[in-house]
Amino acid sequence: MSIVVLFLELLTLAIIDISFSNRNTHLNCIESERESLLRFKQELKDPSNWLTSWSGDGDCCTWDSVVCDNLTGHVLQLHLQNPHNDSEYEAFWRSELGGKINPSLLDLKDLIYLNLSKNYFEGIQISIFLGSMGKLRYLDLSGAGFSGMIPHQLGNLSYLKYLDLGGGNVLYAENTFWLFGLSLLEHLDLSYVDLSKSSEWLQAINNLSVLKVMKLSICQLSNFPPLPIANFSSFTILDLSFNQLGDTIPSWMLGLNDLVYLSLNVNSFRVPFPDGLQNLTSLRHFDLSDNDFNSAFPNWFYKLSLLEYLDLSRNKLEGRLPRSFGTLCNLKSIFLSDVKLNQSTSEVLDIFSGCISEGLQVLDLHQSQLFGHFTNKLGKLKNLVHLDLQNNSIFGSILLSLGKLLSLEQLDLSYNKLDGTLSKIHFANLTRLLSFDASENSVVVKVSPDWHPPFQLETLELRSCLLGLKFPLWLQSQNKLTVLDISNSGILDTIPNGFWKSQWSFLNLSHNQIFGGLPNLTNVGGVESLFLNSNNLLGPLPLISSKLIGLDLSNNSYLGSISQFLCYRINESKEIKVLSFKDNALFGAFPDCWMNWHDLLYLNLGNNSFTGDLPTSMGNLSSLQALHL
Repeated sequence: MSIVVLFLELLTLAIIDISFSNRNTHLNCIESERESLLRFKQELKDPSNWLTSWSGDGDCCTWDSVVCDNLTGHVLQLHLQNPHNDSEYEAFWRSELGGKINPSLLDLKDLIYLNLSKNYFEGIQISIFLGSMGKLRYLDLSGAGFSGMIPHQLGNLSYLKYLDLGGGNVLYAENTFWLFGLSLLEHLDLSYVDLSKSSEWLQAINNLSVLKVMKLSICQLSNFPPLPIANFSSFTILDLSFNQLGDTIPSWMLGLNDLVYLSLNVNSFRVPFPDGLQNLTSLRHFDLSDNDFNSAFPNWFYKLSLLEYLDLSRNKLEGRLPRSFGTLCNLKSIFLSDVKLNQSTSEVLDIFSGCISEGLQVLDLHQSQLFGHFTNKLGKLKNLVHLDLQNNSIFGSILLSLGKLLSLEQLDLSYNKLDGTLSKIHFANLTRLLSFDASENSVVVKVSPDWHPPFQLETLELRSCLLGLKFPLWLQSQNKLTVLDISNSGILDTIPNGFWKSQWSFLNLSHNQIFGGLPNLTNVGGVESLFLNSNNLLGPLPLISSKLIGLDLSNNSYLGSISQFLCYRINESKEIKVLSFKDNALFGAFPDCWMNWHDLLYLNLGNNSFTGDLPTSMGNLSSLQALHL
């Protein structure tokens, strides 16, 4: 074997050995840091056993939510945010960590990332020792149930780039001078923090020269402090909503050329709409709703060509929507409710039928003084998910082009002057519809008794629309329906037995001519409010679930005693707040069964034929605000 061949073989063996060695050599976490994590876990409440993997003598770098450095084994990151969204209510609260924050975290000398958001620490204060974790770059304590004063020691975290102490805490700051130490900060969220005593807040933030995201929503700020020189050129997101920031928008805000997100809603601006806002040409999200801007509708909006979200609702703007608005091809959501457009529906639909129609998902023109007929251009808004046209002066029939809105989930046409017939053809393609409101129009809903709608509604309101004499049997196919209002709809029928389900939360069948009796409603546990007043119901009063909050059976033909109703499950607390049996034919003495009706606010038993004394247990109605006998 030649020397060259021997050398090559030895080299190959060496490479294989090195390779094998690298593949099998894994740096375990530092023993002292593992012990620190275990001490930290000991003082936490973990009802869902989320941190089960944190145990024993194993490698803590393999534990859930722990990230280590691959080379040194030091713990770098702790991802301890609640893994569930708050919309997943039960899973969310079951996964909340609580308890105390053990100072053993200080032993994690290389920790750069700490996230404890969306947990519940039961009102404890933010630990002062967090200000000594000098290498932290990311700190998120939002929505975690902390309270008290923000420790100024957080200003020692000079490497911090991301700080979120927002929503779900009850925090305040005596001052914001501690922000001066966070010169590298790029993201700051102090939403819901009481900054009313921090007169220097704007000056402190002006010192953060690389800040890109600032969220100070609901911070009890009043007025913009004077600022001779502004240093906010890096801002991309600015949220100052729900404060009281004075009459006018400061000039420095009009120069934020890189701003993508601006929210100033629910403040107290009382000036004409500032023309300088047209310079913010990078904006995608623009919310100035719930202020008192008091000028004509601006005609320069076409310059904000990147806009995706626009909300100018509930201002004192007036004037027609300019046709140039139709060039905002990226708009997905438009909210112009309570703006005095005083414009024809056909003209507005024409504006929205251009390039906007391709991406528009939300259109809210509630109470915007629209008038006139629908046109077939309504059908061009094919990607619309939410359409709100309530409380205008739109008249005429609802066109069949409504059926072209294939993505529609929420539709509100209530309080207009619509007439004509709604048939199954209008709804044939609306398979995603979840909420429909056509209340207070002169609309006739005409469908066959065996109609099976293509949708599963959650909310249906047809108050004062005509549904016909028969009870609409197709409602029994709506298995997700929780809110139903078909009051004053001309029904002359009994309620079918299969109608009563536990899904209801709000049910209004009042002002019809419904006759017959009601079954016992003790198992209809989801019902919160039930209105059956002004019908022809008779028989004994129905027994009800203890979870019911409001019940109105007034102006019917109920006859007899109320003893069985009041005394049913006498030891069970009732949650009902509103109860009315007025204008019936009830008689007899009041039973002494009021001891567990202590949440009752309104009680009306007037215009019946009760006799005898008021029982002493009525003294337990400590919440009562109105009593009608």
